[in-house]
Amino acid sequence: MMKINKIREMSSPELEKELGELKTELFKLKFSLATNGLDNPMKIKEVKRDIAKINTILTERKLAEAKK
Repeated sequence: MMKINKIREMSSPELEKELGELKTELFKLKFSLATNGLDNPMKIKEVKRDIAKINTILTERKLAEAKK
């Protein structure tokens, strides 16, 4: 689980890259859950939250840029 402060320190390109990796991980987790079950189903919830946090920060930055 990523901390919001850590996410804010990352640059936008780094966040875009991390977002892609998390979406891939989420897909793999969902696929694994459907086929043979997961050891820790809560991992899906954590990944979804991290994706939401990154999207929130990216949106904040776009809005701040638009105001300038």
